[in-house]
Amino acid sequence: MSEAMIRASGLTKSYKTVQALGGLDLAVPEGKVLALLGPNGAGKTTAVRCLTTLLKPDSGSATVAGVDVLADPAGARAKIGLSGQYAAVDEHLTGYENLVMVGRLYHLGKARAQARARELLERFDLTEAGDRPSKTYSGGMRRRLDLAGALVAEPPVLILDEPTTGLDVRSRQQMWDVIRELVASGATLLLTTQYLEEADRLADDIVVIDHGRAIAHGTADELKATTGGERIEVVLADVEDREAAVRTVAEVAVGDVRVSDNGRELSAAVSGRGAGHLLHVLQGFERDAVTVLDVGLRRPTLDDVFLSLTGHAAEEADTTADAPADTKEVAR
Repeated sequence: MSEAMIRASGLTKSYKTVQALGGLDLAVPEGKVLALLGPNGAGKTTAVRCLTTLLKPDSGSATVAGVDVLADPAGARAKIGLSGQYAAVDEHLTGYENLVMVGRLYHLGKARAQARARELLERFDLTEAGDRPSKTYSGGMRRRLDLAGALVAEPPVLILDEPTTGLDVRSRQQMWDVIRELVASGATLLLTTQYLEEADRLADDIVVIDHGRAIAHGTADELKATTGGERIEVVLADVEDREAAVRTVAEVAVGDVRVSDNGRELSAAVSGRGAGHLLHVLQGFERDAVTVLDVGLRRPTLDDVFLSLTGHAAEEADTTADAPADTKEVAR
């Protein structure tokens, strides 16, 4: 904990009757990626606002690069590069002008701000678009420009709040590549996301958060191991075979057999010799004349982890916002 570049201890924050954070603890070592994983409304953005000095917690403490966020907010801000949920770029300025403006706000000086803007446009593959108004950019280009703005002052700590929300698959992959490059160059990163695949691919460590509290912590493999090993998945050709199929799968299952709403998709955790369990299920299906469209054995995913911890999927929207609209604050 003492070597953590980002550290939070017992952070709480409430809005009238809504508790956004209920005693959150975080620690991110230098050069590592921590993913704060949870559904909409879980408290992820409130945590980001507290760590970046945009919001004062009701209780608890936080440091960034050794600077106390509450005691020295200006010093903490100097150590942070922040990219929020929405690209904070001026659509009437070109990409180059946006980055120069950020550089001048950081007091880099005109020449250095201009040079840094060109460096970042090249790094984020925006050189050709750099002299066009940013309103002509695609969603993925705007997100890359926003992330470039967070790097203008070369901060040691990056905090990215759902950086790929709303992007198409190709743009999301491009952002992942950029984030990997930043971490490889030594950046320390706190990443909030509701995308399980994103946390799985990018994070060294994951904290699962729900209703403002951390409910699980570990690497992706450690969290997956908590669900009980491999899973058998079945897609039935006929819903009439459901009862017989569930009965056969239950013979090898650890815990309950999950059945989809349409009654044709089954899944269950198994332990030990997964291939042997799969063979047993196939033999049972053959015996009972159960026809399947697909059947297979796979490792658990983070979706399984989240479902087992919370009873709902991580990407389900929560109608409780992180904060009432009149209390939300806007940053660069």
